[in-house]
Amino acid sequence: MQQKSKLFLQALKYSIPRLGKCMQKQHLNHYNFADHYYNRIKLKKCHLTKCLQDKPTISELARNIPSRSFSCKDFLPIKQENKDSLSENMDAFEKVRTKLETQPQEEYEIINAEVKHGGFVYYQEGCCLVRSKDEEDNDNYEVLFNLEELKLDQPFIDCIRVAPDEKYVAAKIRTEDSEASTCIVVKLSDQPVMEASFPNVSSFEWVKDEEEEDVLFYTFQRNLRCHDVYRATFGDNKRNERFYTEKDPSYFVFLYLTKDSRFLTINIMNKTTSEVWLIDGLSPWDPPVLIQKRIHGVLYYVEHRDDELYILTNVGEPTEFKLMRTAADTPAIMNWDLFFTMKRNTKVVDLDMFKDHCVLFLKHSNLLYVNVIGLADDSVRSLKLPPWACGFIMDTNSDPKNCPFQLCSPIRPPKYYTYKFAEGKLFEETGHEDPITKTSRVLRLEAKSKDGKSVPMTIFHKTDSEDLQKKPLLVHVYGAYGMDLKMNFRPERRVLVDDGWILAYCHVRGGGELGLQWHADGRLTKKLNGLADLEACIKTLHGQGFSQPSLTALTAFSAGGVLVGALCNSNPELLRAVTLEAPFLDVLNTMMDTTLPLTLEELEEWGNPSSDEKHKNYIKRYCPYQNIKPQHYPSIHITAYENDERVPLKGIVNYTDKLKEAIMEHAKDTGEGYQAPNVVLDIQPGGNHVIEDSHKKITAQIKFLYEELGLDSTSVFENLKKYLKF
Repeated sequence: MQQKSKLFLQALKYSIPRLGKCMQKQHLNHYNFADHYYNRIKLKKCHLTKCLQDKPTISELARNIPSRSFSCKDFLPIKQENKDSLSENMDAFEKVRTKLETQPQEEYEIINAEVKHGGFVYYQEGCCLVRSKDEEDNDNYEVLFNLEELKLDQPFIDCIRVAPDEKYVAAKIRTEDSEASTCIVVKLSDQPVMEASFPNVSSFEWVKDEEEEDVLFYTFQRNLRCHDVYRATFGDNKRNERFYTEKDPSYFVFLYLTKDSRFLTINIMNKTTSEVWLIDGLSPWDPPVLIQKRIHGVLYYVEHRDDELYILTNVGEPTEFKLMRTAADTPAIMNWDLFFTMKRNTKVVDLDMFKDHCVLFLKHSNLLYVNVIGLADDSVRSLKLPPWACGFIMDTNSDPKNCPFQLCSPIRPPKYYTYKFAEGKLFEETGHEDPITKTSRVLRLEAKSKDGKSVPMTIFHKTDSEDLQKKPLLVHVYGAYGMDLKMNFRPERRVLVDDGWILAYCHVRGGGELGLQWHADGRLTKKLNGLADLEACIKTLHGQGFSQPSLTALTAFSAGGVLVGALCNSNPELLRAVTLEAPFLDVLNTMMDTTLPLTLEELEEWGNPSSDEKHKNYIKRYCPYQNIKPQHYPSIHITAYENDERVPLKGIVNYTDKLKEAIMEHAKDTGEGYQAPNVVLDIQPGGNHVIEDSHKKITAQIKFLYEELGLDSTSVFENLKKYLKF
């Protein structure tokens, strides 16, 4: 059965200019119906691979591409002993790197973009799209298409869809250097051949019409905007036509095929409002049917079962998600009947529909749950998942009797679980227990913000750590778009914990960890709530004996850079070092520039400073670039991407230049002997927003943190050899 990708995370990935790709298929909220970066992580002795390819990874290529790094210390006087110390650290780092290059790595294999359909598994092997009858036999496969024919630089398969009767397969292909995607259609025969190629495709799905003809629906993306829907046929009756265009530039269009393949849904959405049209899977040439016209502030997402629509929506009070249903032939909102409500402060992570059951994946009080609803008798079984788990990874599933999924945390790789409907029980994957279970602790604490709000935190550290106040602390934050702080498994995070670090994830307002209201309380003219939450979290950590300011580092990517940059301006004494990736630092000037691709889509998150003086003045209060001043700052390492369309490089460079000037002015006023912070801007080639698995980036950031906090890095780089190929 064809893999059913889930909807909204994929749409957000393209529609939010400050959001990077996810390394794993980690669903951040139910309207996340899908990230095509579906990965399985196997525990086995092998090399860490990307898309089952033998080609070099992007990080290996990046070592041979000159990047531009600028350090503020290039312009400031530094004591000779500090220079000598830096040189010694550099020598130690290079010795470790040289040593690691000659040693094998082990432990984790990452496999991307895989689809099961009929008796075959479709995936990428080397530079080819292939299929095999046995998913475990990677040496016995049939080559369907060689990606090198596209003349792209190191292409990889991003997403695969197989036509219902397996006459065609479509694959979306990208490179790490660009977000542009090419969709190829391959005819499956004794001699597979490429039938068509479409540029700039965002989402795509197959249906079969009443004449048994395969129809490919796809959306076209231009300048990061996705407004047009096309449908195409191939073979003797070849045609390609546009049949829907969204006129409102603040909305984004995404396709989703219901799990039973009965309806193709056209989802039109912005950050707070959605509208869904249905294409009958049996009559795909008929005009689409509107479920409910968009209502400002109302979000809804649709699944189907037995001629009924199941609608996850925030309509009504409270304005959090609830599950409703209605007959498929009477889909308007006045016919929606309440079916299931969530507890307060519950985040709906995902929903999966089966023949006789509906499964809800939930987060409540920062813990994960699965609710299994019996559709025959409306029974509900709620399962509390292991306390170490921080995120779900949804599995491809064609078995109506079982619901498989994976659980993971930042320091623990995914582990498989299966809920078996017949037994009414959750079964855990057997095998060796990960040693991190016994050697580390996960704590869930709360900080009190200025207005009395309780802000959840998730903390990891070694169980045998003594005197935690003297241990280094790495704080993570995001706090925007109603998106959860990413807590998928990252090998380097595990290595840091093994090396004695404390990791703290702060789930501040503006994110989505406590539901839709948590997001609403941290956007527009409530953005400063997120800053107050972050400040409270760090002070609470220090107050409870977790590290101290001189050993505290803060890290964020994309829109998380807003809160980090704001905290560096308002309370720099709380931090020693900061690492940022593709950070959003110039909110005011970016939102004033309507010529940028996605400014209009961002108005409901940041406000409209061009036409609303209240919004303009409020943004000025927290915008990192606007509030730089002569004072002592923590050391800052920024990774930026040369052709990033989501966060323009110009804003990052302007921020760095202004920060450098402020530091130099403060150093001049302070006098001789002042130890200036190190500010590094590392500009990487390419047009992607975030290359999360870049080994070069990871090692550069870790090296920076160890040097700035005065730590011995030998052990951490020795341990990284298990996971990263240097």
